[in-house]
Amino acid sequence: METYIAALDQGTTSSRAILFNRAGEIVSRAQHPFRQIYPQPGWVEHDPLEIWATEKRALAEVVGAAHIDPKRIAALGITNQRETTILWDRSTGQPVCNAIVWQCRRTASLCDTLKADGLGPLVAERTGLLIDAYFSGTKIRWLLDHVPGARERAERGELCAGTVDSWLIWNLTGGAAHVTDYSNASRTMLFNIHTLQWDEALCRALGIPASLLPEPLPNCHLYGRVAPDIPGLEDLAGIPICGSAGDQPAALFGQACFTPGQAKNTYGTGCFTLMNVGGEPVASQSGLVTSVAWSLGGETTYALEGSVFNAGSTIQWLRDELGLISSAPECDRLAESVPDAGGVYVVPAFTGLGAPYWDMYARGTIVGLTRGTTKAHIARAVLDAIAFQVTDLVQAMNADAPCPITTLRVDGGASVSDIMMQTQADLLRLPVDRPAQVETTAFGAAALAGLAAGVWGSLEEVAALRRSQHVFLPQRPQAACEAQYRLWRRAVDRALRWIENDV
Repeated sequence: METYIAALDQGTTSSRAILFNRAGEIVSRAQHPFRQIYPQPGWVEHDPLEIWATEKRALAEVVGAAHIDPKRIAALGITNQRETTILWDRSTGQPVCNAIVWQCRRTASLCDTLKADGLGPLVAERTGLLIDAYFSGTKIRWLLDHVPGARERAERGELCAGTVDSWLIWNLTGGAAHVTDYSNASRTMLFNIHTLQWDEALCRALGIPASLLPEPLPNCHLYGRVAPDIPGLEDLAGIPICGSAGDQPAALFGQACFTPGQAKNTYGTGCFTLMNVGGEPVASQSGLVTSVAWSLGGETTYALEGSVFNAGSTIQWLRDELGLISSAPECDRLAESVPDAGGVYVVPAFTGLGAPYWDMYARGTIVGLTRGTTKAHIARAVLDAIAFQVTDLVQAMNADAPCPITTLRVDGGASVSDIMMQTQADLLRLPVDRPAQVETTAFGAAALAGLAAGVWGSLEEVAALRRSQHVFLPQRPQAACEAQYRLWRRAVDRALRWIENDV
C-alpha cells in the first residue's frame, strides 16, 4: 500500500504544506501567505498565531486534496524560516508579542556592544557564527528586556522561547514537546556546535535563562505525535513528527548533497549557499559561518554557509513597493527585453548586508542611472544583483573550503528564472544544476522524516530520487563577466555603512 510523507514548509512570507509519495513526487500542496509587519525602519515582525493558523490550514488542505486515508501518512517533517524568534506562555501557549523575524535589525546596537565587550571570539569558536542581529540570541534578549514583565516571567519558568520549528512542534503536539533540532539550534548564537548543547557561558553573557530554551535533538528523531484535539487536524492525530531542519540545511539535504564538497544555493526571500564540509566544522576566514547541517544515525554533518538577506524579496519590492511589475514572471520578461542592465547596479541592502560583508548599517542603493534608464534596465539589474550576491558567497566558500565547488545545485522560487540562472553560470564559470523537483526544502524535511519512519532505508535511496531538469553552462566571455562583477563591488562600496548610528 502506498505511504506518504507530509512536510510543513513554514517560510518567511507564506506557510506551505506538501504531501510526497515514496517516489519523492508531489501528490498535493497548499500555500497561504501571511502579513509582514514593519513597526519601524529595519524592523520586521510576524504574528505567531497567524503562522500557526496558516500552517495548520495548509496541512489540512493538502491532506484533503490528496483524497487519501490519513492513516497512510507515515510521518510529518518540518522545515522553517530560521532565526525568527518567538516567546510564548508555557501554560496557555499564547505568544507574549509578535515574532522578531530573521531580517530584523533592531538588535544591531546590542550586537555592537557585545563585540566591544570582546565576545566575538567565543561566539565564533563555540557556535561557528559571528555576532550579528541576524541570529536569534540577541532577539531573545531584546524580548526579555522590552516586553513588560517578560524577564521576570522567564526567570519564574513561565515562558518558552524558540525558533519557528519549536513553535510548530509545540502546537502540533498540544504543548507536549518543547524541542528544536540541531540545525535550527545552531543559528541562535547560543548553541555549541561541538558539544551539541546550549552553551552556558553564552547564555549568561546574553542574559538568557536556559529554562526558556527547547531541548536540542537530532534532525531525524521522534519529537512527538500530532495531538488528538487540534481543530481541523483531528484525522491526523497520532502521526509521528520525526524530521526537522531549518530551511537551508533541509534544501541541502533535499538536493542530496550528502558528500563533502557538494553545494547548493536557494533563491528564496534571501539567498543561501551551503556546502557540505563533512563531519568536522570548518572555521571560515572569509566572512562565512559554520553550522550543523544535520545529524542522523549518531553522525553529525556540518556546512559552510553564506547568507544574502534580500534576493526574491527584491523582486517583491519591484512589485509591491515600486509598482514597476505586476507579477514576478513579469520581471523576467522585462529583463529579457534589454541586452543588459545599461550600467545600472542595484544593491538590495534593505536590511543590511549579510555574508561576506556583515554590515548591519548598509542600505539599499541604485547606481549608474542615466536619463535613458528604463524599468526594464532596473528589472535586469535586480536579477543581476541576486546573481552577484551568490557569486560573492561562492568566491568566499572556495577560499575557505578544502576543495572548490565544481557544480552549484539550485532551488527556490526564483530559480525558475532562466535568465538569472544563465547569468549565475556566466558569473561563476560553473555549471548551475536546476532539479526537476524544485521543492527541495520541503522534500528535505520529508526525507528526514521518511528515513526516521522507514519509508526510505538509506541516503543512497534518497539520492536516487533527484533528477536534473536543466544544467546551465557559462556562455558569456569571462572578461566581460569579470568587468561587470568589478563594477558590482564598486556599487556595494557605496551601500556599506550608510546608517551612521542605529535607529
